[in-house]
Amino acid sequence: MSTTSSAPYPEHRGTRRWLTPDEEAAWRAFRRMLVAVTERTAKDLAGTSLSLPDYDVLSTLAERDHHRWGLRDLAAKMEWSRSRLSHQISRMQTRGLVDRLPDDADGRGVVLQLTEAGYAALRGATATHLASVRNRFVDHLSPDELETIRGLAIRIADGRDDRAPGQALNS
Repeated sequence: MSTTSSAPYPEHRGTRRWLTPDEEAAWRAFRRMLVAVTERTAKDLAGTSLSLPDYDVLSTLAERDHHRWGLRDLAAKMEWSRSRLSHQISRMQTRGLVDRLPDDADGRGVVLQLTEAGYAALRGATATHLASVRNRFVDHLSPDELETIRGLAIRIADGRDDRAPGQALNS
């Protein structure tokens, strides 16, 4: 839904910052691209033993020394709720991909450990994942476009997230 003058709900006219047609078109195109790339990459990974969430968890764990990460910190890094990550870890743990260990620094916390089987599964899926990312994303963009997208992604992902919905960016 776009501009104030075309607000679909009469009671909302003048009370919301509606998107302009250009803003709405950009938002919808971004969402369509995000869904398309994510879904197509997930389908490409289906031929491996890992789902896209499995791959995301394992590859993020593999970034750390000793392939260990506290559940709370890993959830924050991945921008997942702790509940979502905990459920994902439970499914992965039954397949032997990760272990839950007590957190010596926090008696109530949990440390996640990438297992050898998890690391082997990650290595086995990496070529497929890389080919998919290249085919579904990288190869469609020039080096300048990749740099622009990288810059925008960093600015948006690292931007403030403490505003209430509807609050202007410069508030």
